[in-house]
Amino acid sequence: MANRPTVGVTGNARRWSPSWWCTRLALWLAGAKAVRISLRHPFTAGKLDALVIGGGDDIHPEHYNGDLRQPVKADPARDHLEIEWIHIALKHRLPVLGICRGAQLLNVVLGGNLHQDIRSMRNLTHNRPGLLPTKQVDLVAHSELASICNSTRLRVNSLHYQAIRHTGAGLLVVGRDRDNITQAVEFAAGHRIIGVQWHPEYLFYLPSQFALFRWLLDSIE
Repeated sequence: MANRPTVGVTGNARRWSPSWWCTRLALWLAGAKAVRISLRHPFTAGKLDALVIGGGDDIHPEHYNGDLRQPVKADPARDHLEIEWIHIALKHRLPVLGICRGAQLLNVVLGGNLHQDIRSMRNLTHNRPGLLPTKQVDLVAHSELASICNSTRLRVNSLHYQAIRHTGAGLLVVGRDRDNITQAVEFAAGHRIIGVQWHPEYLFYLPSQFALFRWLLDSIE
């Protein structure tokens, strides 16, 4: 245990959180010790070697000049907690994996914005949420993500109805679905950052998805 790198995993504060337990297991299998970070689980001991920003509720539109009149299921306190941790990760150059909401929040912190509701934009893909890999994502050839996953075409799950619209500073779009909606981003240079719109913690039994957690650990300096 002492030799395992410590990875912070942000998320909701609920007592039962399947995403936390799946992420913890995936990181353990990859060789890391996961530490839960939420409003109920503050992290104050020691330092982190890497960070996972987990999925969950909507990001409040105040953070990206969104439409405040649209209904959102937001958690403002969690927004502020995770924004603070993203700034810490950027300052200390920690490797970061953003998952679904986490990818969106990374983008917002870097100055990008979001589509608040993509359901009307879907023509070739459906909006039925699910944990199984039912959606196709095409990755940019020669991107870091394509190299990590060893493929330019993935089958992924889908639990979201918001998505990255304009990318923040330094981020490149490297994955899109069949409706051309952004599904993955990575940092152009200088920071080890990847954001994916799907939930690899529920798909870690697939080599292409488990590879994301291995990449996170391999990126630790």
